[in-house]
Amino acid sequence: MPSTFTLVTESSAPAEALFDASLDIDLHVASMSRSGERAVAGVTTGRIGLGESVTWRARHVGIWFTMTSRVTALEHPTRFVDEQVRGPFRSFSHVHLVESTPSGSRLTDVVTLASPVLGVLAERLFLVPYLRRLIRERNRVLPGV
Repeated sequence: MPSTFTLVTESSAPAEALFDASLDIDLHVASMSRSGERAVAGVTTGRIGLGESVTWRARHVGIWFTMTSRVTALEHPTRFVDEQVRGPFRSFSHVHLVESTPSGSRLTDVVTLASPVLGVLAERLFLVPYLRRLIRERNRVLPGV
């Protein structure tokens, strides 16, 4: 059974700017410099769009991983979804929701994943906390955060 977690990030930037930055491959690479993450195939620079994919190569917990994600839904400027089509998870879906607020905007990340091994135990004890930290770190480079 997959695990799901939600992370909310407030921004002083307008919702459209936050949405567009969330689709930016270069910004993502900059935010993940500690893991050496880089885009190696598909859309490797600029903004990714509906139906497009990107293959990431990164080192996490000392192990190199390769994961290909595709943008499977995009409703500019409020929602997009990227899903793993090849990689280390049994399944991985990341919903990005952007809304305007009185002080700027809010990004809500909803991640649903299934561990390749050890199931729910690995997800709850290790993967969910680790991925929550990664996404929080990634979101710190978004405009107005």
